[in-house]
Amino acid sequence: MVPFSFCTHELILLEGSGTRPGALYWPAERALLVADLHLEKASFYARGGQMLPPYDSRETLERLAEAVRRTGARRVFALGDNFHDSAGPARLEPHAAGMLDALTRSLDWLWITGNHDPELGASAGGTCVTEAEIGGLALRHEARPDVQGPELSGHFHPRLVVHARGRRIARPCTVASESRLILPAFGALTGGMAADDPAILGALQPADAIDALVPSRARLVRYPLWRKAA
Repeated sequence: MVPFSFCTHELILLEGSGTRPGALYWPAERALLVADLHLEKASFYARGGQMLPPYDSRETLERLAEAVRRTGARRVFALGDNFHDSAGPARLEPHAAGMLDALTRSLDWLWITGNHDPELGASAGGTCVTEAEIGGLALRHEARPDVQGPELSGHFHPRLVVHARGRRIARPCTVASESRLILPAFGALTGGMAADDPAILGALQPADAIDALVPSRARLVRYPLWRKAA
């Protein structure tokens, strides 16, 4: 777990495992933040005849429960595209449904809706809102350059892509400007967008600098992605 400061708040990035991303922990709020779980993505595709292993929700929830145990979190803020579609909660198999029910009952759970699950309702458990502001930080699914103030969001599934010794290496990352953070996708069946993609860089404007943040061996590695011209 790697601490860092963001807009006067002390936050902690949790290391992931391999290509699996970690999460963000906010000690002052005892809150774990994750984005883009995309629960029940496999069952969504199965309805159209594309068969994927049907255990994505179980894997994602197991990793989420482990992050809660590691941090001692008492709250979870899920930043949109929590399910791959708004009907996802009804398709959870019994084991995954039981896991989610136990988590949402034992924690103060806040769902922020996203473009994939705009009509997510009470069947998912917890509280469901379109946006929230907590401790001076705006929580939403997609960054809004038209709104000023510190912001945490998801949506873009950022991945840092580097080339080393003839190999292409892609890892989930958090992307940061002075006042905005975009979290990586936490779900088991989520792809990614290059962290320096113009869509991501544009979503973080106005900014003086934009970096990819990667926790590694108890330290925070910052990869410069963009700098404002002098």
